[in-house]
Amino acid sequence: MIQAPNALRLKVGGGRLGAIDPAAIAKAEAALKSLSGNFTQWLNDEITKLEGARQTVHVQGPTADNMESLYLRAHDLKGLGATYGFPLITRIAGLLCRLIDDKAKRLQAPIGLIDAHIDAIKACARDDIKTEDHPVGKVLVQELEGRIKEFGA
Repeated sequence: MIQAPNALRLKVGGGRLGAIDPAAIAKAEAALKSLSGNFTQWLNDEITKLEGARQTVHVQGPTADNMESLYLRAHDLKGLGATYGFPLITRIAGLLCRLIDDKAKRLQAPIGLIDAHIDAIKACARDDIKTEDHPVGKVLVQELEGRIKEFGA
């Protein structure tokens, strides 16, 4: 019986189980660093998309489709905020997702509370508030979490 080599194992660290090639990690970190100059623009592009979804809700009303679009934009920021250097935006976008996650309750979510989340995200980007260690960031998260609990989300 001839045993074929395990190509995956060789690519992620030779024959050592769980080992990752340090050169591959360094290469990935260098690639990420080379892209980091674009992070601010990409973050602002995502925030612009979220703002557009909010404006659609304001103009057309909170329909199922409009709220789904808003949810998807918030979910994108939830995934990208920390990657772009703003873990606080990830946290706030996650709270917004929690507020409008349940499709059965989504249309009843208070528009003012949705607006507060989006305004907080925009303020974080504008004022370079990246973490909850920032005094304003801490207050924003505490206030938004409290309001979401009042709503029951």
